[in-house]
Parts: sequence; structure tokens; C-alpha cells
Amino acid sequence: MIGVDEAGRGPLAGPVVAAAVLLCPGGIAGLNDSKKLSEKRRIALEAEIKAKCRWAIGIVDVEEITRLNIFGATMRAMTLAVAGLLGRDDADGPILIDGNITPAGRDAEWRWQARAIVGGDAIEPAISAASIIAKQTRDRMMVEACARYPGYGFSRHKGYGTAEHLAALKQLGPCPLHRQDFAPVRQLMLL
Repeated sequence: MIGVDEAGRGPLAGPVVAAAVLLCPGGIAGLNDSKKLSEKRRIALEAEIKAKCRWAIGIVDVEEITRLNIFGATMRAMTLAVAGLLGRDDADGPILIDGNITPAGRDAEWRWQARAIVGGDAIEPAISAASIIAKQTRDRMMVEACARYPGYGFSRHKGYGTAEHLAALKQLGPCPLHRQDFAPVRQLMLL
């Protein structure tokens, strides 16, 4: 079973990251929605998933998010993740996507049968595994971004629109990682 999930759809800064995971025989114990797990538990599960399962990630950067819009960028990241996992191969069954919509008909390169599952990251182990890989990958990227763009607090809020982040945006203005088409960033650019 292949599961797909994304991280970073709602933040004001940083990429959107999707992961696709083909669960190993026997699965992985303790999988759940990445948001429901402690960071320590996610780190341990990520290592186990990467060691035992086939997986791939798709990353869409801020420039492409602006070009495609966040919905299109999310569909693109999912397509890149599945293509990275399967290459030119077909899946044995439907690919399970967290949410209420799939990239089918929304990304020109999507070519696999898929099924959307609302809340799938909490109920389908393959999607849970993808949720963990996507979140941990994006979180690491935002911690690294904190060193490149000090003052924004990316290592703490990961680009989400917290009070701390909005205050830093007002003081420092946007950096290259900010999604300039997102309303809070765009509004500050007009000041």
C-alpha cells in the first residue's frame, strides 16, 4: 500500500513537501498522524520508516508555489513524490492520499489511480508514514532556514503565521522564503 501526505500547505514561508511511502511487509508499529506525535517519536519513526520501507519526497519551492498557487504546488509535490517512488512503474492498487482530493486531473504528470481519504493520516498506516516523512523533512528544512535568515524564528514556528513570526515580518520585512502571494506577507509588502 502506498500512502501520500504533505506538509507545509498553510505556512507563510518555506516549501511544500510531500512524501510517498510504500509500507514494508509487517508495517511499522506506532504510526499516527505526525501532528499527534511528539518530535522525539516522529524522529524514531522516521528512521525506522526510512530503514525498512520504500519512500520518496517531492519538494516545491516558494517560487513555484507563487507560480502554481498553493493548491497546484501541493498537487505537484505529491506527483513528484510518487514519481520518485515508482519511477515509470504503475502502482498495484490505488495510491492513498490524505485529504479530500487527489492530483488526478490536477497535475499533468499524475498517472496513477488514487483515492483520497479525509483524515487518512490518522487511520491509514501508509499515509501516517508519509505524514511523518513529509513533516520531518520540512521541519529540518525550516531549522536550516533559521540559520540563513536569522530573526524570523523559523526553527520554532516552521514558517506558520504565529504572533512571533508576524512580529518578525513587521520588523524585518519578508525574506526570500516568504510566500509573497499569501495575504499576511503581501499586506506587509504594501506598507
